[in-house]
Amino acid sequence: MPAAVQSIHWPMSRPAVQRIDPLRDPRWQGLTSRHPRASVFHTRGWLEALYRTYGYQPGAVATEDDSGRLSGAIVFCHVKSKITGNRIVSVPFSDYCDPLVEHEDQERELFDALIAGNSRDYVEWRPCSPMFGPCVGVPIGSRYLLHRVDLTIGSDKLFDKFHHNHVLRKIRRSAREGVQYAEGRSAELLNAFYALVVKTRRGHGLPPQPCQWFRNVLDCLPEAAILRLAFKDRRPIAGILTLQHRETMIYKYGASDASFHPLGGMQLLLWKAIQQACDAGCKVFDLGRSSVDNEGLIAFKQHWGAVPVPLTYWRHPAAGGWFSGSKILRMSTATASYLMPLIPDWLLLRAGRSLYPHIG
Repeated sequence: MPAAVQSIHWPMSRPAVQRIDPLRDPRWQGLTSRHPRASVFHTRGWLEALYRTYGYQPGAVATEDDSGRLSGAIVFCHVKSKITGNRIVSVPFSDYCDPLVEHEDQERELFDALIAGNSRDYVEWRPCSPMFGPCVGVPIGSRYLLHRVDLTIGSDKLFDKFHHNHVLRKIRRSAREGVQYAEGRSAELLNAFYALVVKTRRGHGLPPQPCQWFRNVLDCLPEAAILRLAFKDRRPIAGILTLQHRETMIYKYGASDASFHPLGGMQLLLWKAIQQACDAGCKVFDLGRSSVDNEGLIAFKQHWGAVPVPLTYWRHPAAGGWFSGSKILRMSTATASYLMPLIPDWLLLRAGRSLYPHIG
């Protein structure tokens, strides 16, 4: 368990705003359970997984009501890096993380307190709301698209809306080819999934995330995280990791063996996840973010009926750090893709363990 956050000191002029440690404060779980804008990325489990894997120090600026219950908060993690710069991120490796507030004045109050207590590092927010930046007056950092499927029409009607060639035909072929489906949280499934992650990241010219990251996500989010794998003749051919929080299921990570793509393993896994999300009463299946210029990924998600909406990250000040995490990954791809066939797995894994703590 991390020690209490020590690097931020709040000015005396803002007594209503307090600094808390969401891993220690017993009120945090109540706020994330009841606030309508809370996601799995606000939860104690996600923050604990980040701390265990990367050492990111979690914290939050918060207000409380007359009863002492938390009424609003902005959660964040400290990311310390000589490459990307020391910064506050709300929160690392999430697609989005909204301020948990009741009104704009409260949002501005929390924002001002965070900025006032953080004079040395830059700050990055990842809210879904496009009005966060204009509300608090911070510049745009980067732009993405967020893709979500409306589950309220039910799985049967959803199935009919999927793209015929790119989704329905692949799902049906997976059945004809005898592709097997398995789900769970076991070490065996994790090992199979991680082997696919290494293969996929190598194919993209990138090092993989540390295996311990996926193990910590599964351990720290036992009721939310699950692995789903597709096998052909006992060989893993595709895998995904999904997260569920209240009425939303998120497709967070995916990997596959490209030589088996025609068998439709990935389509089978996503369809199984969507069916389970519907059965669990979820209203949204979240396919995650895409870069605005990644036409192939955008098309893949739209084939499932996902609606893209703008997702904007904000940072203060506008300049900060030598490189962003996304720039590091792009540089890695450009400089290492031609070397990938020559790099042994052990070196690729070491590169991932060294690189990802700087990305956040």
